[in-house]
Amino acid sequence: MFSKIVKKSLSIIALSAGVLTLTLAPAAAEYPEKPVTLVIPLGAGGSHDLNARIITSVIPSYLDQAMIVRLTPGAGGQKGTQEVANAPADGYTLLFSHNYLDMLQQYVDNLPYDPMEDFIPIARVNYAPISVIVRGDSPYETFEDLVADARARPGELSIGHSGNWGAFFVPAAQMMQELGLSINLVPYQGGGPAMQALLSGDSDFTMAFPSAIGSLMESGDIRVLASAGEERLFEGVPTLAEVGVSGDIGYMHRFVLAPAGTPDDVVEKLSSAFAELSTDPTFVRLMSSLGESIDPMSGDEYQVLREQQAVAYEALVDSLTSQ
Repeated sequence: MFSKIVKKSLSIIALSAGVLTLTLAPAAAEYPEKPVTLVIPLGAGGSHDLNARIITSVIPSYLDQAMIVRLTPGAGGQKGTQEVANAPADGYTLLFSHNYLDMLQQYVDNLPYDPMEDFIPIARVNYAPISVIVRGDSPYETFEDLVADARARPGELSIGHSGNWGAFFVPAAQMMQELGLSINLVPYQGGGPAMQALLSGDSDFTMAFPSAIGSLMESGDIRVLASAGEERLFEGVPTLAEVGVSGDIGYMHRFVLAPAGTPDDVVEKLSSAFAELSTDPTFVRLMSSLGESIDPMSGDEYQVLREQQAVAYEALVDSLTSQ
């Protein structure tokens, strides 16, 4: 009888200990518990860098954690992109990229990752039209002046761009193809370095997006000759269509990708944070000061556009490389 009582008491103690253990077990941590890294596969000073600085200054209010920019240029954007593809799919390493790196490069290079299989879109932040620019003291007062000199001296002028098959290279190649020009395409590790090459006199012209143009245009350091888009971006500056360059040319989409396999709840938290960011008054004001648009898309919406881009860019590469 005593033995039974002891056994029963021990069982109750063991059960109580188990309940206590379950009660004291730490609750699962809610994402994010630490800062999130936003990798930019381009150099400092370009439009992605400038846009990212605004994003990361405001989004902590909606993410409840800091977001840190990491610039990882190299190999035409592939170095930083591969870094994120190989990162743990936990939401702590994201990619801030653009459509040319994302969906076009696969048709011109053997990539160390599969852009469609290795990433999932979180959000599109905006899109921006490209502009053709020269130094403020350039002899080219108009786009027509530039074209005339390029035709008079085939192969002698140079354009600094942000990497092969990137956001400057593609519209430059399209422009050269349509106008029948021969111009040297000189690659740099992003829009910032390409701009510095122009300002130092290492190239005759380059391209840039609104966020990289504003203050330099106001100071007279650069002159804008023409811009993409259906409407004029700057007073007195014609659109590319107005100077004879037609078609879908010069639009760059900026968006955030996560490694494939990132948990659904993490994707939802990130997507929600970017959706709230897009209507934040401070974010809207800062983006406006850069001359940038705010054109948000959810990850699912942008995935549809990515798939359309893949088809269009394959045809574009075929047309540019079959000459």
